[in-house]
Order: sequence, then structure tokens, then C-alpha cells
Amino acid sequence: MPYGDEMLEIEFDFVSHVLRYRLSTGAELATPLRSQSVADFYAEYKRSLAALGVTVDLWPVPVELKTPIPFAEDTQHATYDADAAHRFWRVLTRADQIFQRFSAKFIGKVSPVHFFWGSFDLAVTRFSGRIAPPREGADPITREAYSHEVISAGFWPGNGGLGAAAFYCYAAPAPAGLDQAKIGPASAGYNTELGEFLLKYDDLCAEADPDAALMEFLESTYEAAARLANWDRASLERVG
Repeated sequence: MPYGDEMLEIEFDFVSHVLRYRLSTGAELATPLRSQSVADFYAEYKRSLAALGVTVDLWPVPVELKTPIPFAEDTQHATYDADAAHRFWRVLTRADQIFQRFSAKFIGKVSPVHFFWGSFDLAVTRFSGRIAPPREGADPITREAYSHEVISAGFWPGNGGLGAAAFYCYAAPAPAGLDQAKIGPASAGYNTELGEFLLKYDDLCAEADPDAALMEFLESTYEAAARLANWDRASLERVG
């Protein structure tokens, strides 16, 4: 990220379990990722930035939580599970590879494969190029996010209203008949409560070829939504 005339990079290393700070000046430092309270982590984070000569304004309260606790006051959450963090990172890196291959087949506007820190999901979104009907009662961020038709796929580690790790796909706005569309693999299906296609992570791991099964899920759900929504697929998809 830019910092004045320089660049600042802050990297979570889930192999060596350290938080690395690097400036384009060559200055760098690292602190271990370990069990400590959010308040202690926040104080250490600010000290690390100060040691590098970086001065920034930080919003001191987490967002997208029902009951947020200011970082400096959160002594309740104090666990770092290195094994779980590493396994989650491995899942994300593998899913990213499949999502990148999936994205390469689309020549219309498509988002990068990106991670939402708030909702904590990895996602990739395709756009038809057509304006979507306004969402009644939507907040400004949601209204902008869905100003155009999208078909989005991603991976939740256990949130998203399901309570279990799963890959998902949805269309916004959802075309009529989407809940009846046939998709693959056989273990995937449409969740009427969430209004999305889901493929549970445990079911994917049970497949003979998980990579192929995930690609089948991504392609079949997109094809179902794009067909029912009458997307101009001839101009949006790469042939061959």
C-alpha cells in the first residue's frame, strides 16, 4: 500500500507464523503470531508501525460484527491456533488456484480472486455488464455492490449462515427457476434458506478428484444462472 512516496507491505506468514512489515526503503521487521489478546496484538501492531516510522490513523473498532469490541479493550479473544491457521491458509491457496482457472474462461468483467476480511470468505465475481434493478432498502455499500448483475462464487470457512465450511454460488438478482436447476457434483445443491448453491467442504473432500469436483460446481452453477438470466454468453465466455 502507498505510504507517502514509499510503499508499505504487511504480510501474514502462516508457514513461519510471523507478521512481516516491509517498507520500500528496505526497512523491515517481524513479530511472531502467537496466542495473545486482541488488545496486546493491537498495541504491538502500533508499536511496530511506529518503529518503522509509519504514522497512520487506524479505525479502532472491528466492523461487520454484531457486538464489536474496540481493539484496545478486547482482552476476551486471546487464542492463536497455528495449526488451524496453516490449514485454513492451505485451503485458501488451493481454492485460489481453482478460482483462477475458472476466471480465465470468462472474458467479460470479472473481479480478482479476493478475500473479504469482514465476512471472511474467498470470492470471485462475474458481471454481465447489465444494470441490475435497485435493491429496496439496501445500504449504500450493498447498493453499489449489486448495481449490476453478478454471479458470484466463493468459499466460507464456516460462516455465511450455514455453520459449516462450504463453497457457494449465487446470482444477483436471482433469475426465476434457479432453485430447480441441475448442477454438479451430486453432493451439491440449492439451499432455499440462503438462496444459494452450496457444496460442503467435507463433501468435496470425499470426492475422488476434489479439484475436478470443485470446477464442476463452479461451472455448472454459473451456467445455470447465466442461462436462466439470459446473459450474452457468446460475448462473455472464451471458446476452446
